[in-house]
Parts: sequence; C-alpha cells; structure tokens
Amino acid sequence: MRTNREALAAWVGREILPHEHDLRVWLSRRFIEAIEVEDIVQECYCRLAQLRDVDAIDEPRAYLFTIARRLAVQQRRRASVVRLETLDHEIEMRAWDDTPGPDRIAAARQELNRVKAAMATLSDRARRIFIMRKVEGLSQKEIAATLGVSEAIVENDASRSLRAVLKQLTIPNDEPAFAMREEGRRARSH
Repeated sequence: MRTNREALAAWVGREILPHEHDLRVWLSRRFIEAIEVEDIVQECYCRLAQLRDVDAIDEPRAYLFTIARRLAVQQRRRASVVRLETLDHEIEMRAWDDTPGPDRIAAARQELNRVKAAMATLSDRARRIFIMRKVEGLSQKEIAATLGVSEAIVENDASRSLRAVLKQLTIPNDEPAFAMREEGRRARSH
C-alpha cells in the first residue's frame, strides 16, 4: 500500500502541482474570493489523495480543473448569501452585453408602433417628406425636386410633421390619442 501512496504522490507532484497556479488564476476569475480559492484547491488535493488508481486519467490538468469546477458549483449552491463582489461582476458583465433583453425589445416595438401611429395621422405628402428628410436624410432641395413642389412646401410640411410626431411621442401611452388626431388634421389640411 505504501508504494501506491508514493506513486500517487509522485503523480500529483509531476502531473497536478505544475497546474496549481493556473488553477488559482482560473478560479479567481470565476468570481471566487481568495479564501474560497484556497478551500477549493485544498479540497482538490483531498479528492486526489483519495484516488486508488490514476492510470485511467489521460488528461490530469483537465481532471484537476473539472474537480475544481464541480467544487466551486457546490460551494455556490451551499452559500446562503450572495457575495456582493459576485453580484457586482455579474452586473458589470451584463452591462457589456449588447444583446437587448425581452424588456428592451418589447419597449422598442411599442415605441415603433407609436411612431407608426403618429405617422399614420399625416397626409401622404407630409409622410413622404418626413421620411425623405428624417429617415433618408435628403435635403429640402432634393425633396422638392423629387416631389415637384417648392422648397417652402417641403419646409412647412416637414416642420408640421415633425411637431405632430413629437407631440404624439410625448403623450403617455395611457392617454387617448386625441391630441395626435388634432395635430394630424392640422398637418393634413396644409
């Protein structure tokens, strides 16, 4: 039995010990405090010491990191208090995530529907001028030439349309769209 223990100790010294620093760094980057890192590393050695045979372990480094990962997961599950450092880091990581969440997608869709509703109140010409000016970025002169109207008409329709759309967007969602309809009628009548 003594030779088995000596062989295991030699294997740990040769195959595991060189990876201890990398393991500590890896654990530290995974939201684990320094004291927890020590506990997990020591527990890894305890688990390794219980092994009867290491011949089946083809990748000692991967085996060590797997033990550590499982121990870290168990430790987190047992923790009754969420560490503030962990929470801060997770919030920070979410801030870097550009992917909009369901709430942002729903809000954007709702806002888009409000813009569409506001634009629906405009006359066809006013809507075309608004889109050409605000979406396509054309100049008043280019819009006037395209539509065959004067630049003054383009300027008036663009400003009235913008006021009507902005007014609609400033009305809270739960208020009736009366103000929008009134502004839309004014934009159409000119």
